[in-house]
Amino acid sequence: MKRYKKVFTGFGGAVTGAAFLMASSAIGPGFLTQTAKFTEELKASFGFIIIISILLDIAVQLNIWRVITVSKLRVQDIANRLAPGLGYFIAALIALGGLVFNIGNMGGCGMGLQVLTGMKPEAGALFSAVIAIAIFWYREAGKLMDSIVKALGLGMIALTLYVLYSSQPPVNEAIYRSVWPESTDIMKIITLVGGTVGGYISFAGAHRLLDAGIKGKNAVGLVNKSAVSGILVTSLMRYILFLAALGVVWQGAALGNENPAGEVFHLAAGKPGHIFFGIVLWSAAITSVIGASYTSVSFWKTLHPFIRKNEKIVITIFILVSAVIFGFAGNPVTLLIIAGAFNGIILPVSLAVILIAASRRTIMGEYYHPLWMRMTGWIVVIIMTWMSIITLKINITTFLHH
Repeated sequence: MKRYKKVFTGFGGAVTGAAFLMASSAIGPGFLTQTAKFTEELKASFGFIIIISILLDIAVQLNIWRVITVSKLRVQDIANRLAPGLGYFIAALIALGGLVFNIGNMGGCGMGLQVLTGMKPEAGALFSAVIAIAIFWYREAGKLMDSIVKALGLGMIALTLYVLYSSQPPVNEAIYRSVWPESTDIMKIITLVGGTVGGYISFAGAHRLLDAGIKGKNAVGLVNKSAVSGILVTSLMRYILFLAALGVVWQGAALGNENPAGEVFHLAAGKPGHIFFGIVLWSAAITSVIGASYTSVSFWKTLHPFIRKNEKIVITIFILVSAVIFGFAGNPVTLLIIAGAFNGIILPVSLAVILIAASRRTIMGEYYHPLWMRMTGWIVVIIMTWMSIITLKINITTFLHH
């Protein structure tokens, strides 16, 4: 335990850094829009959806982070041990999905800076790309990345708390309906799970822990803390934004479809709220760019020596390509539709790989993976597979119509 002390204590510790890297990867532009829109549709009952999704998220993340850190292997290497070539398939899905979602994250960076400075979104995206690249080229990039995602994550929560206070939501009703809802929607539960631990997101923190040297059976306690903390930070931000949005819609205001989260901030807190939204949107987008870039490349660096030796160069190219494509495409609807389909596939496939590996002595050694974790994990695999089939049908139909 003593040898882990330096990597998990303090504000710059890798354990809390991994938790915030995962959380900030989940809290992107889509997260803000989704939370505001679902609150408008379900009102106070959306709190119940959030609570159920938190329980499922924790089960998924504990499974993934424990198996990866105890086995001391990234998920692509675990997959290749189970079936040669499977790791390359998962890494390809992650890289393609991460690249396309990064285009959306670049759009969020551009929109955030447009709100704050008036610059064009394309220029804002390029400026943000330079900042993200500079972080990865810093001499101690890991520690800097940990500190930045934590600082921006805490800043987002603080600003959204102000908007919550300004919107004066019916807190008692929200708490009551979070336990006893008037209505519920299983599709929204699965959507939240996929948005919180789907795609590359859940692996961001686990791979960060490996890079920080937190691995092996003796590190399980630290891994548990980091995994649960990441979900709780994400959920705290979502519940605060839910309450802020609830305060607005409870008074009869309509959020609209173009920018529902921005409307929440503006209607609740006026001009300061508009500025706060720009800060929150940019913070959410830039930390998602960092998380997507770091994690997508981490899936390939153990599969090819060139990527391992030139990780920073590959990350730089990954970020620049995302920014340039956004600059030319503007709103890449078709690409985002394809990415949505991939994101739906990644979680059940990768989680199934993790659960199969959890019972293999050749991978896990003497470690015994708890039965309740495995059972909960397989339930999520089944549900997410069903949802993926439905989502793929919808996305293919939408894609053909474009």
